[in-house]
Amino acid sequence: MRIELTSEPGDPARPNEDYTSVALPASGQGGSLVVLDGVTPPSGDDGCLHSVPWFTARLGGALLELSGSRRDMTLRDILAAAVARTADAHRATCDLSHPRTPQATVVLARWDAERVEHLVLSDSVLLVEAPTGTVTALLDDRLDRVPRASLASAAVADATVRNKEGGFFTAAADPAVAAKAVTGTLARAEVRALAAMTDGVTRWVEKFREGDWADLFTLVRKEGAEATVARVRALEAADEETRAFLRRGKTHDDATVTYVEL
Repeated sequence: MRIELTSEPGDPARPNEDYTSVALPASGQGGSLVVLDGVTPPSGDDGCLHSVPWFTARLGGALLELSGSRRDMTLRDILAAAVARTADAHRATCDLSHPRTPQATVVLARWDAERVEHLVLSDSVLLVEAPTGTVTALLDDRLDRVPRASLASAAVADATVRNKEGGFFTAAADPAVAAKAVTGTLARAEVRALAAMTDGVTRWVEKFREGDWADLFTLVRKEGAEATVARVRALEAADEETRAFLRRGKTHDDATVTYVEL
C-alpha cells in the first residue's frame, strides 16, 4: 500500500487551517482517511475563543478515531458524532450559534476487504481511480450552484446561503449537517486508489484549467503529493500580478493532498 500526505499553509506566517490523517488497522485489511479545509472567518468577532486550526484538529481527530474504531457506524453517523463531540468541547465558552463559529469542509473515506465508503461535505474533493484507470470525482457541488450575488460579501453569504437550505453546508456545531453530506459505497474491487484534496489544490482544475480531474489524479500519482502542491504554487505565483485566473481570490491558499493506493 502506498500512502502520501502533504499539507502546506498558504502563508507561512499563518497557521495551516487544513487537516489530514490516515489510519490503518493492525490487520492491514482496511483503513480510513480524513481531509478537512477549515473556513477562514472574516475579521471581527466570530463568537469563539478558539482558532480554526484548534477546531479542525479536534474534528479531524474525532473523525479518524471513530471511522477506524466504530465500523458499526455509518459515515454520516460518524460525522454527526464528531461534530457533537467537538461542539461539546467549547460549548460552555463560545457562541456556537454564530454563523462563523469555526467550521470546515469534510472528506471522509473508509475501506475494508469488501467495500469503500465515502462522504463529502462542501468543496473539498475525493478522486477515485478504478482498476481500468478511469477517474471519478466525488463532489458536493452545492457551493457551485449558489448564485454569485449570494456570495458578494461575507455578511450576505452568512445571512442567505451558509449552512442554509438552498445554499451550502459545512461542518460547524450542528450534528444535523451530517444528513447533508454526499455519501456512497463502492465495491473494493472497483477502486484502485483514492486522492482527497482541499480547494487549495483543486484550483489546478477549477481556476487554472490545467487539465481535468483525471489529469490532476495522474499528476498526484506520478509526481507525488508534494510536487502537485508545488505545481499549484508555481501557477499562483505566475498569476499574482495579472490575476487572470485568481481574480479576487487568495493568491495562495492552504493546500492538502492525501493519496492512498489500496
